[in-house]
Amino acid sequence: MKLSILLVCITLLFSCTSSRYIAQPQPLQTENLPVPDTEVEIENIGSCTDSEDRTLKFNANYPLTVLVHGCNGSAGRFRSLAQLYAFHGQQAVCYSYDDRDRLTKSADKLVTALNKLVSVSSNENITVIGHSMGGLIARKAMENKRLNSELNINLITVSAPLAGIAAASTCALRPLHWLSLGIVPAVCWGITGDNWYEITSQSDFIKYPAPLSSSVLRYLKIVTNEQNTCRRIDSEGNCVESDYVFELDEQYQPVIDGYRQVTNIQVDAGHVEIVGYKDVEPRKLLTILQQENMISGTPVERQAELELLLSQLY
Repeated sequence: MKLSILLVCITLLFSCTSSRYIAQPQPLQTENLPVPDTEVEIENIGSCTDSEDRTLKFNANYPLTVLVHGCNGSAGRFRSLAQLYAFHGQQAVCYSYDDRDRLTKSADKLVTALNKLVSVSSNENITVIGHSMGGLIARKAMENKRLNSELNINLITVSAPLAGIAAASTCALRPLHWLSLGIVPAVCWGITGDNWYEITSQSDFIKYPAPLSSSVLRYLKIVTNEQNTCRRIDSEGNCVESDYVFELDEQYQPVIDGYRQVTNIQVDAGHVEIVGYKDVEPRKLLTILQQENMISGTPVERQAELELLLSQLY
């Protein structure tokens, strides 16, 4: 029993591992963006930085992209990605949440934030991008009946374990809850918080996804083949931190893959590599988003400028 509990701890910790991070409080460079004409405070949504000022400033006549971070994430972790959007003249903001809350609670808060966002905007076109756990939250929010019917949403999930996290499978074994005298669920809660059961393949959250709202015009599902990927290499070329978090089977879910709006794109990329981090540029993600018309193409005459920006950001 002690061994089983230990394995739960280790595997779940690996599932929520994130790369080393330095806070990013500095504002975005906005010279390529439309001039802001709206300033508002919306709970859980703000600029993609780690600044304490969460006032949202944007041009209400242009579309918005809402980025939803993964486990152990923050708005600032998507600052560089938001800057790539800004380089291409597109507005991106970040949704932040407590990753120990229930996923349904975080999804409900995202719906509330999106509804408030469209209420102060003259443009109903919104793209929602969720990475990893953020993908679970974004997908759940898109089936909520409270979602404003005037919204026109493109949903994108990246490396999201839509079939449940295999490493959490022990947490779903009900008999073990009793045999361990409640220790196993307590350990699971201690590691992941109130979402400890929702992330398992046996939860209703995972097994019974509802149809997407009619507001969702398109769902781009980016699946990462993370085998043999590495997040950090030592001076001798040895991998000291893997970027292999989720199996392909954890990212494909029959009901979700049957949505009429869904397009699956599978790419060979690490779990964090796909969205970028220090010394690793998210080129594969940028290529996909541009090919799928989610980000404007980069004009040839600005390619050198983009390369310089990528080197500065990453």
